[in-house]
Amino acid sequence: MHCRTAKPKGQVAKRHTRPCAGTREVSHCGARARTPVGETGRTTACLTAALLLLCVMLTTRVAADWPQFRGPDGQGHSSLEGIPLHWSEDKSVAWKTAIPGEGWSSPVIWGSQVWMTSSSDTGKALHAICVDRVSGKLLHNIRVLEPTNVGPRHPLNGYASPTPVLDGERVFVHFGARGTVCLDISGRILWKNTSLPFSAPQGAASSPILHKDLLILLCDGTDTQSVVALDKHSGEIVWKQARQHLERARAKNPIFQMAYSTPLVQEIDGQPQLVATCADHVASYDLSTGKEIWWMPYEGCSMVGRPSYGNGMFYVHGAIKLDHHAVYAVRPGRGQLQAEQIAWQNSVGIPHVPSPLLLGKELLVVKDNGTATCLDALTGKIIWKKRLGGNYRASPIQVRDRVYVCSEEGKTLVLASGREHQVLATNQLEGKFYASPAVAGRALFLRSDTHLYRIED
Repeated sequence: MHCRTAKPKGQVAKRHTRPCAGTREVSHCGARARTPVGETGRTTACLTAALLLLCVMLTTRVAADWPQFRGPDGQGHSSLEGIPLHWSEDKSVAWKTAIPGEGWSSPVIWGSQVWMTSSSDTGKALHAICVDRVSGKLLHNIRVLEPTNVGPRHPLNGYASPTPVLDGERVFVHFGARGTVCLDISGRILWKNTSLPFSAPQGAASSPILHKDLLILLCDGTDTQSVVALDKHSGEIVWKQARQHLERARAKNPIFQMAYSTPLVQEIDGQPQLVATCADHVASYDLSTGKEIWWMPYEGCSMVGRPSYGNGMFYVHGAIKLDHHAVYAVRPGRGQLQAEQIAWQNSVGIPHVPSPLLLGKELLVVKDNGTATCLDALTGKIIWKKRLGGNYRASPIQVRDRVYVCSEEGKTLVLASGREHQVLATNQLEGKFYASPAVAGRALFLRSDTHLYRIED
């Protein structure tokens, strides 16, 4: 394998032969191939046929794919039909595949492939995992990084928790401060970036997202805090924006500057904005430059939940004080948001890890300890509040008029979407479940600590 290490502008990149190691540089990786002269015509014809097939696949592809954390819109919504209501270990399991290693990343799906990450050797080896969507066969188990320093982690976290993101041609896997890797869908490593170290005492959790040709990463450690945009084709940094408004947290203790959330891209008045929570504030960034557009203060750190958008407002997971989380409904603007731009806030029964789920005019929050609360999305007032039982780290998803809520203990409740609390089904599987569900076609995909399930009638 031949690797070209990116150099600063103005210098010629040297080509040399070596494995693509987990260095603190950007490495471009690819195997060299030679085509016999007599095969040129045949190769051209094959390439033409492949391109036509790809065009057909792209033009006929429906929203059945689940390419990132929380699905196509990043907010946990699907309009697919035929997703099962009832299942068990002996019912409606199309296949159940053992996943090597340990990992809490959620499955992502494009076409016939399901991708995840895992770790082995207590974090000294980090893997990209691919399973065939139809058969459940393990297609790829690629050791993408071998960090010399695995870093710390929370007892409930692992070394492979951020969810990959897909664009149909490439797979982007991220392991926080340990690094980011891009592969093609055949499993060939295209580039690695290990040039963004930061201190994350709880381990990695923030998932990467894509916007056009940018791969967006949040690097909110106790030492440095930044939003980074990489060129998805090369892995090189396009822009890097330092987080602001952390003076109060820094004065208390550096640990109060950390955060673990995943950002959301939303177009506002024709301009795509990147909204990302952080310690002590949420901020919106210009995706072309990384410059801050607006921000809103709160008090607290270690944010995890992903923002949502609807009804002309962002629903932001923040806090009113350390370890007392809250949801804020805010209208975007410029600079620091004013009181009239904060429609409401609610700090009763708000989770730490599971992301809120916007259901039109309602907002469902499922607290880590199993208390579910349905809020009026326009006023923040409580519509209903119920104890579900169990503990929760996975984020709920909506499939048409149903809500799927998966507990750590493997119990998935199917609730009716709306202003009335109604349990439609209770389903139980074996194992421990931290990963969030995914849906594609007529199937539900659930990852436990040992297996990936395809649930389909």
